[in-house]
Amino acid sequence: MSSSSSLTPTGTSQTKNPISLRLYKVLSTNFDDLATREALGTLSDLYGATGCADSAVESHPGEYASKARRNLRRDMENKLAEGSHHFVKALGEVDLKLSELQAHIQAMHAACAEAEGQLQSTNEASKAVLERAGNLRDERQEVEDKKSIITLFLSKFTLSDDEVEAITSRDVPVGSTFFGAMDKTERIREDCRVLMAGEDGPTKAGLDIMSSTSTYLEQGYDKILRYLSNEFRSTSKDDPLFLQQEVSPVTRESVLRLKKRQELLTESLTLLSQTRQTSILSSFLTALTRGGPSGLPRPIELHAHDPLRYVGDMLAWVHQAIAAEREFLESLFGVKGDGRMVGSVRSFAPRKSGEEAGEGEEVEEWIQELMDLAVVKLCVPLKNRVLQTVRSQESSIVSYKVANLLQFYLVTMSRTVGPEAVLTRTLREITQLSYQVFETSIETQSRALLQIPLDPDDPSLTPPLFILDHAQVLREVMNVYQSSVLEDDVEIAAQDNGDDKPSDHDGVTPPFQKILDLAVDPIMESAIMKSEEKKKLRPRWDARVYVVNCLTYVQGVLEPFSAFTKKKQEGIQRVLEQRIREIVDEHFTNLLEEAGLLEVYITCKNPPTDEPLSHLPPTSPSALLSSLQTFSSWLSTPTLLHSPRLSHLTLQKLHDQIHREALKRIVKAYEKICEEVGKEGNRYEAGMTLVGSERPFGRVYLLRRVFGLEEEESGDEEEEGSEEEDDEDEETGEEDEEEGGGEDQDEEEEESDDDDDGDDEEEDEGGEGGGQATAPPAKPRPT
Repeated sequence: MSSSSSLTPTGTSQTKNPISLRLYKVLSTNFDDLATREALGTLSDLYGATGCADSAVESHPGEYASKARRNLRRDMENKLAEGSHHFVKALGEVDLKLSELQAHIQAMHAACAEAEGQLQSTNEASKAVLERAGNLRDERQEVEDKKSIITLFLSKFTLSDDEVEAITSRDVPVGSTFFGAMDKTERIREDCRVLMAGEDGPTKAGLDIMSSTSTYLEQGYDKILRYLSNEFRSTSKDDPLFLQQEVSPVTRESVLRLKKRQELLTESLTLLSQTRQTSILSSFLTALTRGGPSGLPRPIELHAHDPLRYVGDMLAWVHQAIAAEREFLESLFGVKGDGRMVGSVRSFAPRKSGEEAGEGEEVEEWIQELMDLAVVKLCVPLKNRVLQTVRSQESSIVSYKVANLLQFYLVTMSRTVGPEAVLTRTLREITQLSYQVFETSIETQSRALLQIPLDPDDPSLTPPLFILDHAQVLREVMNVYQSSVLEDDVEIAAQDNGDDKPSDHDGVTPPFQKILDLAVDPIMESAIMKSEEKKKLRPRWDARVYVVNCLTYVQGVLEPFSAFTKKKQEGIQRVLEQRIREIVDEHFTNLLEEAGLLEVYITCKNPPTDEPLSHLPPTSPSALLSSLQTFSSWLSTPTLLHSPRLSHLTLQKLHDQIHREALKRIVKAYEKICEEVGKEGNRYEAGMTLVGSERPFGRVYLLRRVFGLEEEESGDEEEEGSEEEDDEDEETGEEDEEEGGGEDQDEEEEESDDDDDGDDEEEDEGGEGGGQATAPPAKPRPT
């Protein structure tokens, strides 16, 4: 307590001390605000410089600061007064300058007033002169307008001296200047027509202009005609085939302009066609005899020994000349590409009577006519040389190759220059004659086959050498036809083969069916006729197998070319089937005779009398037993699997087919014998025991198994069973009142169906005997 009380007076005395209060105030003052800092900055500027000087002579510290605090108001007022004096002095100078400026403005006002007065007096003095000058100015403008109108009229409706010279003078060449003058002349005439179509009718100036421009135009067109004539002559001499020289723009433009004068264009193009005829003919003869420049390419006639190359080179040269001519004419007439694919057919549809041709159609007609005329003289030597080559050929293959080559170029030229062009007609005539020469050659060779006899001492049954050689020629001809066949020829071949496709036969190429008839029919005729002649000389020689071998060989030659030989193959197949049926019949008879059942089968099938079979000698029990024993022994012989006679067939499939067909018939014959023996009317005692005493023990299915026919017969039975089931399904839909008698009727129908199936099997077997020679026999199908 005492200590705290003693301290209290001391703290109170400290708070009342002025120095402490001053210190607290100074220490607690915040100098961060902007106003305080600006005030301190002003005091620093005011007392900074003088304070430093006076502080050096202070008698005690703080003397200068105390003086400054005491004289602060006075110093501030003095500072303000000094600044005011400066402002007053500056404003005085400004006032002086403004006074001088006022004096200058007043002087300018006086000068302007004086000038305005002088101007008014001058205007009043020159008013008449100005009016006269204005009138003259208006008159001058009117004259200038008239002058410009006349100048424009003359420039629009008359030609300049340079333009007149360009049209009429021979010294100025045909070019852009000439064409510009022609264009202007045309425009003048067109504008003059409009000028003369007014209400007052044609004027004298218009008539004069039309007359003068007409004269200039005619002179210009004559100049174009002279230029084109000279150009066509010189170009044809320098480059006959236009292979190196292109048509100049000036020439192309000249031709386009001459279209307005058809008579002049016709005259120039007539000269061009005459020049082209001579040039192309000369070039063709040069290519034949001298060849190209420096001897390359070599002369075409050096290959005259090779007819195919000789004719091909000539036609190739003509085709190249036609292509170059076409390109030149298209460039000459300025025809742009029509987007036609290379080799595609051009349209040559004739224009209807009275129908006007368009510009493009008219140009195309000109091109076609010029191309046609250009090769007129060329056709004669071409035709003579080709016909001479064709007629001198002895080989029918070469003749056919040449004819096909001519046919190819005929189609190409027909699509290029049109079907009625001179070159196309010439090629059509040459092609027709070439095919006639080939047909005569192949017919002569074919007829020669009928004059060649077979060697009586030759036991072979294969086709002879002369048939092989002729078939080889036919194969090469078919190879040539197949390699050169066109789309139209495919349609013709399809039509010849019996298809319903349309065909556009050109009347030039003979149908290939005719060629097949000329080549194949004599082979068939020779094989049949010569085999019969040799059969008379050598009765043991197998003529039927020989004919079948020849026919199968020819059919094998035609088979790779079925696209256009289908009809002929069908004809050969029909003849072959007939021959195969004859061999099957003969082979069946031979096998049945070897087996010992021939007489028994004939007697069972066609009994000579009405007596029972057991009473007839061939079918008596003892004779029948002997025949069955022979048949049983025959079942163990190699003939059952392989026939020595049929081994001479060149086609193994035919061997198997004929042999199996004969075995099927033997099965039927054995079954027939068993049925007849089992009948009571034939009066055999224990007939089935008699038949069952020897193999195959009266069981037909065992005989089929021995012959290897069990699978085929089982397939037949399955199909027959399916037919019977179908018949039963149809019969179940009958009315109930007929059910009693329906069962008997069904049984009768089934029996009749079985009989029909048996007959159908026999017919199918007979048909299989004449089936395809190139395929194994298919499983028999019920009808």
